[in-house]
Amino acid sequence: METIKLGLIDDHNLFREGIKSLLNKMTNISLVLEAVNGKDLLTKLNNIVPDVILLDLEMDDMNGVDTTVKLQKLYPDLKIIILTMHKEERMISYLMEVGANGYLLKDTNPQELEEAILSVYEKGFYFNSFVSEALLKGLKHKANKPPVIGKDYHLTPRELEVLDLITQELTTAEIAEKLFLSVRTIEGHRKNLMIKLGVRNIAGLMIKAIQEKIISI
Repeated sequence: METIKLGLIDDHNLFREGIKSLLNKMTNISLVLEAVNGKDLLTKLNNIVPDVILLDLEMDDMNGVDTTVKLQKLYPDLKIIILTMHKEERMISYLMEVGANGYLLKDTNPQELEEAILSVYEKGFYFNSFVSEALLKGLKHKANKPPVIGKDYHLTPRELEVLDLITQELTTAEIAEKLFLSVRTIEGHRKNLMIKLGVRNIAGLMIKAIQEKIISI
């Protein structure tokens, strides 16, 4: 497995040092960037862009919410895991919709932290039970919409097939093997799906597919 380049953005030095000690025990994960807030991060991204970042929410100068929105515009391929103490369901739902790939509480255990980093890197998202419950509640609170058939989004049968496998949490390579297609072909379908549904990443794609009832839950 390739080494995952990781960024850590948090304004508490002691917390960063604690996370760094955990990361040093993880294989195939290398911390390549540290920042104390969003502005500091954007400056440092001029020199190196990690594969995945761990991003706090409550920071001075530029908080995690504004940083997430900004990063999705400037670095859409950068994977974002929110790492915070905020448990509000509305916050979780909003951040996942605007571009975050995962959401963890700071009291999570090291095993889940490593699992989340690997999942976001390989699959583009990480939903634990806490986040899944928050997202489902958020969807239920929104106005009910009539079912939308895939053709309304001009999705092809193959795109619907790929979308279904994505929601089963298969990686691009696993989908390619299952459908006897190349990885590049599956990546093309993923890109087309995100364009057609107007989302920024795989996490957003799954949320939108559920919202529009293209897939059932």
